[in-house]
Amino acid sequence: MSDINPITVNVDAAIALNKYNVDEENAHIELVDNPDDEEFKKLVRLCPAGLYKIDKDGNKTFDYAGCLECGTCRIACESTILKKWDNPQPGMGVEYRFG
Repeated sequence: MSDINPITVNVDAAIALNKYNVDEENAHIELVDNPDDEEFKKLVRLCPAGLYKIDKDGNKTFDYAGCLECGTCRIACESTILKKWDNPQPGMGVEYRFG
C-alpha cells in the first residue's frame, strides 16, 4: 500500500475563494417566463453553484450573481428554459482564486 494521503476538497470553501464582479445592469443568464417545473428541477440538481432553488412552497428562484460560468445550465436546458446565456461583459463575472 502507498503512503500517499488522499486529498479531500471542500467545495464550499474552494468556491468562497472566488471573487464575483456582478454586472447588475446586464444579466448574462435569463430564464423564460414560467420555466417548466421538470427542467427547473434538473438545474436545481445540476448547478454546482446552487443558483437554482425551489423553496418549501414550490416557488422557484434563480440568481445569476454567483455563476461559475461553467455552462452546465446551458448544456442541460438551453433549448427549454433559458432565454439567454452569454459570457459576462469584460471585467465582469467570476474571478477564480486558488488558496
